[in-house]
Amino acid sequence: MTESWNGLGVGLANLWRLADADSRSITPENPTGERAMGGRATNGSGAYASSKMGVGWKVSPSIQIQPGTVHVLADITGSGAIQHMWMTPVAGWRDQILRIYWDDQPNPAVECPIGDFFASGWEQYAPITSLAICVNPRSGLNSYWEMPFGSGARITLENQGHRPRTLYYQIDYSLCDVPDDAARFCAQWRRVNPMPDGQEYTIVDGIEGRGQYVGTSCAWGALGTGWWGEGEVKFSIDDDLDIAPAFPTICGTGIEDYFGGSYNFEIEKAYVPFSGPYSGMPLVHQPPGRSDSQFSMYRWHLTDPIRFRNRLKVTMQALGWGSDHRYRHLRDDISTVAFWYQTLPIAPFPALPDRAARQIR
Repeated sequence: MTESWNGLGVGLANLWRLADADSRSITPENPTGERAMGGRATNGSGAYASSKMGVGWKVSPSIQIQPGTVHVLADITGSGAIQHMWMTPVAGWRDQILRIYWDDQPNPAVECPIGDFFASGWEQYAPITSLAICVNPRSGLNSYWEMPFGSGARITLENQGHRPRTLYYQIDYSLCDVPDDAARFCAQWRRVNPMPDGQEYTIVDGIEGRGQYVGTSCAWGALGTGWWGEGEVKFSIDDDLDIAPAFPTICGTGIEDYFGGSYNFEIEKAYVPFSGPYSGMPLVHQPPGRSDSQFSMYRWHLTDPIRFRNRLKVTMQALGWGSDHRYRHLRDDISTVAFWYQTLPIAPFPALPDRAARQIR
């Protein structure tokens, strides 16, 4: 491995280019990802089904994570990049916490309920066909974010629920040299339910280092009737926070605008779900009367990352439209995941809300 990594997952335009890299994959059939170690299990979740066939015939295709335990999905030594993750949680997505640690860092760079990480915050299937995340029937959650690491990567899944959870998974990666300017992938989940009157929702704050913001997923619960998406999404970059904390450099024009739609996501007064390469609203759940509605949205900054040199804060307003043709503050249920790349070290995240505070009502 003498050549430098230059972005192994950059798509069709670079597939012809040779790379000095070793392809590896971690599954329950090869939990270490080592060469020639796949399919050696003699016991596992498929032992009975393969009992007449023996070793090498799908003896260990899945794991079961017991309540209150943390399972190490991957513990990789060396330098390289994770290129794809596939996982199949069937239920209890807010109870299962995904964490990723880079290069022996004590703090996780990723800490999210598993469904929210895959832009599926309402614990139910909705198809997503974007470049960064794909969600396929029935619970095929796929991440195509490329995640370089310098000396190691550790991925865990914690079951904070009351029932055992079965998981099929595959983590595809390459071992290769990684250049010094390769930033580390981060993702952080937050929720406020309900929003206090007149306050902005914070998508992320406290980022310290240099990097780029690359995406937002959102599960929005409209707890009242009427249109809920008038709020502005704001990016306060570097010295913005000292010069004028209330006035960011980037200030959008509305929730549906930021997530790539317009005019309430409606055609003929009906919400229209959609999923595209860079943005989408894949889930719309709207009971009669337009109250207690649920929406999931995503926006990937793949061609327009938000660059920052030392700090970044991202906020979003909970702002609706009243019958008097005026804006109105909302007390809605909002949860988000912020996605970004940054230099090490990674500052500690705010404490993850407990199980009760994460539950979907």
